[in-house]
Amino acid sequence: MGEFATFLTNNLGDFWSYTGFANVTPGGLVMLLVGMFFIYLAVKKDFEPMLLIPIGFGILIGNIPFKMDAGLELGIYEEGSVFNILYQGVKCGWYPPLIFLGIGAMTDFSALISNPKLMLVGAAAQFGIFGAYMIALFLGFAPNQAAGIAIIGGADGPTAIFLASKLAPSLLGAIAVSAYSYMALVPVIQPPIMRLLTTKKERLIRMKPARQVSHTEKVMFPIIGLLLTCFLVPSGLPLLGMLFFGNLLKESGVTRRLADTASGPMIDIVTILLGLTVGASTQASEFITPSTLFIFFLGFMAFIIATASGVLFVKVFNLILKKGNKINPLIGNAGVSAVPMSARISQNIGLEYDSTNYLLMHAMGPNVAGVIGSAVAAGVLLGFLM
Repeated sequence: MGEFATFLTNNLGDFWSYTGFANVTPGGLVMLLVGMFFIYLAVKKDFEPMLLIPIGFGILIGNIPFKMDAGLELGIYEEGSVFNILYQGVKCGWYPPLIFLGIGAMTDFSALISNPKLMLVGAAAQFGIFGAYMIALFLGFAPNQAAGIAIIGGADGPTAIFLASKLAPSLLGAIAVSAYSYMALVPVIQPPIMRLLTTKKERLIRMKPARQVSHTEKVMFPIIGLLLTCFLVPSGLPLLGMLFFGNLLKESGVTRRLADTASGPMIDIVTILLGLTVGASTQASEFITPSTLFIFFLGFMAFIIATASGVLFVKVFNLILKKGNKINPLIGNAGVSAVPMSARISQNIGLEYDSTNYLLMHAMGPNVAGVIGSAVAAGVLLGFLM
């Protein structure tokens, strides 16, 4: 009987040592609360639920405590584990080009084609990237790390993951979560900046209706766009190539099934895998570090600089435009590539001051230009720093 009691006690002790209760850490509990908060924002506040629910649940998965030295192959950083295999799509940069393929297949570039000068607005917003890069260097980050952090200012999660996986793999989890967090918070961050930097008169500017874009123009745009951008920055080819290929599938009119697959089931599957594994990569032991706090701070600064740059550029640009061709500076915020959320913000703020002034289609011009611009900026940084 005594031997059985000893056996039972030893086995219960071993069992307890493997449970989450025995391996929990304060940092792990903090991250579990962060994951729940992300899910709350998605469900209750409707902040980018397609992103925040996979990321939030991934944070929960990544921070379930277990015995690290037991050889169970559970954690995302353990070679051979299921999550580690899925994480290779993030770590090696496979998922972002597939996301860009889907974005291209669902994006209408007509607003940009009909008014090409809106490309300049999208380009101006990329100052957020280079402004954050300079601040990151000042704070002591290495050039490669600074570039990986700065790309958060493009408000483009896939681009941030792609560049960070190449230049700053040790910071990948923090950069990815920061980028998607601020993308979800665009409705909170941008409106105060837009109101601060514009006058009531400027907010009431009415823009000319966009001209009709022909089918030929729509088909030629991805071909010309690919050649121009990738001849300039070949290092951006994985993102830009897939973006323009997806758009050609959409606009050609003869590959509807492929376009529907790319913009529907495929991008949904990749978004699930990307969000879940990015969230799971936030293991407290790897994620809760001083550099993570700096990354979130720099991401916030990058968003502010990008939004302000877009709005201020339009204000300056209007000084040389004729009266009938002026641009409403409220669409300057849409130069960040959070498609189509930042364009909707332009629309919503505009309607607050004039309920008949619809800015959405105009804002989509700089918005899709921002997608191209952030990928080009990533290509420039990659070309210089690899």
